Amino acid sequence: MDLQLQGKTALVTGSTAGIGLATAKALLAEGAHVIITGRTHEGVEAAIASLDTSGPGKISGFAGDLVLAETASALKLAYPEIDILVNNLGIFEPVAFEDISDNEWRRFFEVNVLSGVRLARLYLGGMKARNWGRMIFISSESAIQIPQEMIHYGMTKAAEIAVARGLAEDVAGTGITVNSVLPGPTRSRGVVDFVNELAAADGKTFATFEQEFFEKVRPSSLIKRFAEPEEVAAMICYLCSPLASATTGAALRVDGGVVKSAY
Repeated sequence: MDLQLQGKTALVTGSTAGIGLATAKALLAEGAHVIITGRTHEGVEAAIASLDTSGPGKISGFAGDLVLAETASALKLAYPEIDILVNNLGIFEPVAFEDISDNEWRRFFEVNVLSGVRLARLYLGGMKARNWGRMIFISSESAIQIPQEMIHYGMTKAAEIAVARGLAEDVAGTGITVNSVLPGPTRSRGVVDFVNELAAADGKTFATFEQEFFEKVRPSSLIKRFAEPEEVAAMICYLCSPLASATTGAALRVDGGVVKSAY
């Protein structure tokens, strides 16, 4: 299917690995100009080198810590106009509730929520002027089923859904859509590194840990495995498309059926 993205400029935050990189790859294959972002020049350059640039799409890069307001402003200066914003930058860390400090609550909010809010604010005016745009916040099924092992993370993911819905209301009647995507447990780089560390400590393989995780920690999963980043990216890429013009203000799950609801 032609998603009609040729000529569109897409900014994907946190796109040097995992869901972000898979999304960048999918958008690039559809002919979009994709801006890869990451904290370091080395990471951004490695991500760009891993992508196939033989097609009609174009790739650019930007390195910096987008949690900082000055970095976001520098990004806006470097790329003043974009058509698509995918707010994928995020962190997670299992921590017992009583061990989460005030600073950690603030850090998670600033990384997972405020970084995306800031970019949305910076780029919304241009989208309104052109009467077209796509904004997507990468939330999580943890926004609906708050994990007891990382409540601060679940809080930020719920906040992203709220922001996306509010923005969708704000741009009602325009050519701009705003949605959130809720991945379930996904085989991203951070998850793989974390699981491998836990598995090694217990003398287990990744496959064994994965099986036990879905038996004991996420038993409601219907696919009984970690999703691949490309499976999540397919949904994101569609929402970036002009073909998704009637989908806005929605929280769309790519959770493998973890959330026990049909809607």
